[in-house]
Amino acid sequence: MSFRHGLQLLYSQLSLFSRELNRPCCRYVSNSLSLSSEKRASDFNSFVARTSTCGELRSAHVGQEVTLCGWIQYQRQGLFLVLRDFQGLTQIIIPQDEAHSHLKKVLYDAPVESVVRVTGTVASRPPGQKNPKMPTGDIEVKVKTAEVLNSCKKLPFEIKDFIKKSEALRMQYRYLDLRSSQMQHNLRLRSQMVMRMREYLCNLHGFVDVETPTLFKRTPGGAKEFVVPSREPGRFYCLPQSPQQFKQLLMVGGLDRYFQVARCYRDEGSKPDRQPEFTQIDIEMSFVDQTGIQRLIEGLLQYSWPKERGPLTTPFPSMSYAEAVAEYGTDKPDTRFGMKIIDITDMFRSVEIAFVQNAVNKPQGTIKAICVSQGARYLQNKDFESLKESAKSQFNQEVLHLILKPGGSLKSPLSKFLSEEQQSELIQALKVQADDVVLLAAGEHEKCSVLGNLRLESANLLELRGQLLRDPTAFHFLWVVDFPLFLPKEENTAELESAHHPFTAPHPSDTNLLYSEPAKVRSQHYDLVLNGSEIGGGSIRIHNAEQQRFVLESVLKEDPELLSHLLEALECGAPPHGGIALGLDRLICLVCGAPSIRDVIAFPKSFKGQDLMSNAPDYITPEELEPYHIQVAWPAAEAEANKN
Repeated sequence: MSFRHGLQLLYSQLSLFSRELNRPCCRYVSNSLSLSSEKRASDFNSFVARTSTCGELRSAHVGQEVTLCGWIQYQRQGLFLVLRDFQGLTQIIIPQDEAHSHLKKVLYDAPVESVVRVTGTVASRPPGQKNPKMPTGDIEVKVKTAEVLNSCKKLPFEIKDFIKKSEALRMQYRYLDLRSSQMQHNLRLRSQMVMRMREYLCNLHGFVDVETPTLFKRTPGGAKEFVVPSREPGRFYCLPQSPQQFKQLLMVGGLDRYFQVARCYRDEGSKPDRQPEFTQIDIEMSFVDQTGIQRLIEGLLQYSWPKERGPLTTPFPSMSYAEAVAEYGTDKPDTRFGMKIIDITDMFRSVEIAFVQNAVNKPQGTIKAICVSQGARYLQNKDFESLKESAKSQFNQEVLHLILKPGGSLKSPLSKFLSEEQQSELIQALKVQADDVVLLAAGEHEKCSVLGNLRLESANLLELRGQLLRDPTAFHFLWVVDFPLFLPKEENTAELESAHHPFTAPHPSDTNLLYSEPAKVRSQHYDLVLNGSEIGGGSIRIHNAEQQRFVLESVLKEDPELLSHLLEALECGAPPHGGIALGLDRLICLVCGAPSIRDVIAFPKSFKGQDLMSNAPDYITPEELEPYHIQVAWPAAEAEANKN
């Protein structure tokens, strides 16, 4: 037996022994690597043609010869230039003596944003020339050699953060916009948080990272899906809204704990916090309950949270769906400020005003109000009119406002219909102070969500006037639980649709109601809200095939054959399971304080779902469509234009 063959035999025996003991050797090695990598700083200069980045040199490096690569941020009269890369800026001193005239010409002739490589010696800046606002402001590099790696033409905008650019221009030239320090910060923070999430889930808690298919089939209910043609006539794929079915099937397959940074697709218009393609942290577990999922996510966020944003306190507070809607007029309340909705129906029952009586006489009629603190001091008449117009246009609701004067009397056309006792009761119920404004709405319970909208609009107006209500550095997490399992369809209120998705399990206390009064059933659905934005949603799933079939067929009136594969899997020993998906784009947007998720995505789509950089989606020829058995039915005007 050769020495090499003997080593191979020994290795195979050790590997077999390791597997028999549940791989403790592998676990020890992986944990050791993880711990050592945490202690070791990232080496940004390995494998490349530089010795240092433009953001790392300090006084300790004085006297060292270094090579830097980057973009020319700006230059001054051939005396010096500032070189920029992803990590920062370094001042480069250009020699002025005759012996280096060629070097001076190379750098002087290079346009701003040209890519250069320079080699030189780190030196301290002369007294009085140090820049405390610059991390590298104590030093400069006296260049010895330089090479222009690529010259730059005149750009459509300067690569400086203080230069204002339209979003359309930024997206058209995204490869230039990515050079900005803000975009660099956002994308690198995103990468770091995702890496920490992987460590927490896979290394610390045994999750398996599984890639699920992008080409799938239509899913009943939910958002509109993108359709992808196949070469089989009349048959199409759909891009998945989420890996929902696949992750449930992985639980049936015994994987136990699944995780994926998943790409998802919805054929709907973009909003500041939504776009057609997005990314979510997708998670599923077997043998888990709602509390287990919540504790997992709280730990995940604590572990991956950037230190500069301050520590997170767990457990996160929790609120029922009914409480959120009643007090905030929304199922994703921003709890950084008060201004809660108060039900004042009882004290207004005897008020003889037509719209009040119309409201209270309806089965679910209510009268509710919010108190806008110091609203009279900061808001103007045009603001009140704007709020009322918003209520009318968006909710078809009438809203009244009342002002408490410093003398204690109410200023409002409504006040003459209220007795002194009723006015006092209203002031006490809403804790109204002098110069506070009360906004009042009447209608059916669901329609009083208009006050939830006006609460946010009032906060926006107050902050425009200089009154800070929502601390931009605060992060208020909230679990919203006990959602209804079904909601009436907007187009036909006699029919029901899933409030979350059709795979959500009913609340254990309401299971019997599922078969008699499904509209009253609560679900095991939970949302995670951060500062008024929903950043995650999940549920405990239905793992019984008969119950799933009943929900699809009898309640939602969907064809169960569309999900025959899932129903069959549930009959094959499916374990109890549940999960959640965190909206990564939305989460990073809030952590960065960015105005839009498009500021934390490298190559986002526009409001219309277009890529302004490449002009996607684009036309393809009839010949290219032919294998897919598709013809485009052009509108008459476009058809005529295409002929010409």
